[in-house]
Amino acid sequence: METTFQKKLTGKALQQAWESLKREQPQLRIRDAASKLEVSEMELLSTTIGENTIRLEGNWAELLVACKKLGKVMSLTRNDGCVLEHKGNFQKIEIHGEAPNQIATVIGPIEQRIFFSAWKYGFAVINETPRGTMRSFQFFDKSGEAILKIYLQEKSHVEVFEKLIDQYKALNQHEELITEPFESLEYSKKIDLEAFTQDWENMKDTHEFFGMLRKYKVHRLDAVKWINDKWAYEVDRLSTRKILETAASEKMPIMIFAGNKGNIQIHQGKVRTIRQMGNWLNVLDPDFNMHLNEELIDSAFVVHKNTEDGLVSSLELFDRKGDMIAQFFGLRKPGIPQLDAWKKLIDSL
Repeated sequence: METTFQKKLTGKALQQAWESLKREQPQLRIRDAASKLEVSEMELLSTTIGENTIRLEGNWAELLVACKKLGKVMSLTRNDGCVLEHKGNFQKIEIHGEAPNQIATVIGPIEQRIFFSAWKYGFAVINETPRGTMRSFQFFDKSGEAILKIYLQEKSHVEVFEKLIDQYKALNQHEELITEPFESLEYSKKIDLEAFTQDWENMKDTHEFFGMLRKYKVHRLDAVKWINDKWAYEVDRLSTRKILETAASEKMPIMIFAGNKGNIQIHQGKVRTIRQMGNWLNVLDPDFNMHLNEELIDSAFVVHKNTEDGLVSSLELFDRKGDMIAQFFGLRKPGIPQLDAWKKLIDSL
């Protein structure tokens, strides 16, 4: 039986409501519990500070770089519709710019593009579970949405984890943690489509796309809707099934991008084990898992962009709010054209 909460719960009342929910639905994940209790995940997690959660503070970029010393970990990045999980080391981390607007490029078994301007809160979480002790670092934005979670694995260096907790533990563990929504951005509802199309056609690099969207103040979903069919067109919203099944059967290396305001996690390589479980389309490989909630996919578009290496083609998924859920590309590196097999697969959609 679900309970309806009229007033936003806080403190002890929120903690008790969560305990009650866990008794009713023991398998319920914290993000889903938070949604049911009409609070953010960070607010729910913060009710366990002093028990199994420690609030952290300090320079998040420095803490992330220090995570290289943890050894093999599992890195989890998600939005409402898609979860990416990679096991491996934080092999190479480059920090660009000045705080608080630093950006990190993470390269290796864990591949990420991190935007620290969105990072607000951090925690160390130690949970006792039937499978043993789970240790993690968890980071959230100002609205309380999870940005990145780093879980220790069997061979991770626990002593490094404990040392980092000592180093970054917040002096005041009981400070009230305030959440605030992000401001809604204003987008153009009418643009010079001829000039926009010309700029699209003249792209030399896929990264120029973001600058073009800013120049015209156009929402990404509107951009792919308004551009002519030569460059973008809508396809079946469940097209990811064909992409993953073909990539797995043909051993075709692909790229998957998914993330949130503070982090984009990227999969580069082959996928092997594809499983459909209800509304969830999953990749279940030893060091990489993807969980895609197909129920939340409102639209899917094939998108082509020009580069100096020729055309780059992707499948892009959007939710009902127009937010990006995930992107799929054929694996390629700068200076190398995209795979012919990938282009054929994209065209077949």
